[in-house]
Amino acid sequence: MTLKGKHIGFGLTGSHCTYSAVIPEMKKLVEAGAKVTPFVTHTVKSTDTKFGPSDDWIRQIKEITDEEIVDSIVKAEPFGPKTPLDCMVIAPLTGASASKFANALTDSPVLMAAKATLRNLSPVVLGISTNDALGLNGMNIMKLMATKNIYFIPYGQDDPFKKPNSLVARMTSLQDTIEAAIEGRQLQPVIIEKYKDS
Repeated sequence: MTLKGKHIGFGLTGSHCTYSAVIPEMKKLVEAGAKVTPFVTHTVKSTDTKFGPSDDWIRQIKEITDEEIVDSIVKAEPFGPKTPLDCMVIAPLTGASASKFANALTDSPVLMAAKATLRNLSPVVLGISTNDALGLNGMNIMKLMATKNIYFIPYGQDDPFKKPNSLVARMTSLQDTIEAAIEGRQLQPVIIEKYKDS
């Protein structure tokens, strides 16, 4: 399948260490001919970390997508019946946002867009990046995996010996996951040995 002409929402949450793996995948979607609308949480927009200042990440996203960044719930609300998305991506998806999404707590533009996309019966693709996936957050991730129209970028333990509860998606599989999700399929295998290919 081709993504040419597809409208993809791309949400980023606060896993700052994962942006360098996600940004190139966003660029690939644009190069494949998709219209990519970026959504960011307040954390992404306003937090400077050792992985880079927020302004720099925002600048890169704007340059890649050439679209206005959706950075408020008010701006995200039209991406329901008014401006439907063919697919909504959240990558990286933190444990905090996964917990909120699994429990219907819509407190960010990213989660609002995901909720609106599910309401339209369109796919939501999740790329997890959390140190607590095999801890208390495991129940939330499994709840999302069992939810209709939600699909996961294949994921695995990124550091099973130093961080045994941590899971991170193989972000290079993003485009393949989106294409499968639009066809109503989960890309397989969904559980991989991530630490061997990081």
